[in-house]
Parts: sequence; C-alpha cells; structure tokens
Amino acid sequence: MADRRPEKACEQACESLKQQDYEVAVKHCTEALLSLSQYPPAHLPEPCQAQIDRIKIETLLYRIASFLQLKKYGQADEDCRHVLGEGLAKGDGSFRAVLCCMHLKGKLQIVSNVLSKSLMGESLNGMVTKDLTRLKTLLAETEVIM
Repeated sequence: MADRRPEKACEQACESLKQQDYEVAVKHCTEALLSLSQYPPAHLPEPCQAQIDRIKIETLLYRIASFLQLKKYGQADEDCRHVLGEGLAKGDGSFRAVLCCMHLKGKLQIVSNVLSKSLMGESLNGMVTKDLTRLKTLLAETEVIM
C-alpha cells in the first residue's frame, strides 16, 4: 500500500477531534473513506487488506464522534450501523483487535467520551440510542480488558 493518504487523513481526523474541530474531522474522515474505496478487496494481499480495514474502522469511529458533536445523529447512526455490521460480521476478532490497538495508542478514549456524553445528555430516538449504546458497550469492554 504505497499510497498513505487514507492513513494520514485518519490521523488528521483524530487530531481535529482532539482539537474539537469537528467539521474538519468529518472532512478528513470522508476523504479517507473515499480514498479507501479505491482499493478493491479481492485484489489485495491479506496484510494490505487488514491495514485498510483498520484505517476504515478508525475513520468511521472518528466520524461517528464528530457527527455526534455536530448533532448530526442520523449520519452518526448510519456510520455506527456500518461499523458494527462490518466489524462484527467478520467474526475473526479483527474488529476487537482494532479497538484494542486504538486503546493502547490512547485513541479510543476520545470516541468513548463523546459516545458517553451523547448517550447521557442528548435525547436521541430509540434506534440511534440502541446502536450507540451497543458501540459504547464494545468500547467499554475493550477498555476493561486492556
């Protein structure tokens, strides 16, 4: 994977999230996701696909947190369903491995804090609350395990 732009955009999104510049974080995340969509999974070696999957999961988590901060709950829920659906459907442990890696790098706490704040302070509809609670539970389990 010679082109490192998706990973750079993902890192920039994390930095924007830390700096509370949520619109910029969404922009970086969307840029990374568009760039990642150019890599067809069938034509990549396993290690490259694993790296792309990691970046995609991180990017979606950052975008969910940014959308929540911007009070764009429908978009956050759509990304939440997408990350949960793809992440848990594989059943190979790679989703949890990405969460563990993010936790070890100190990146998971940002997303977890935003989820907690949104679930406690905002009046969300039932489906959004269900999806976000499920994601928050996975993040909390990851933090406890580590």
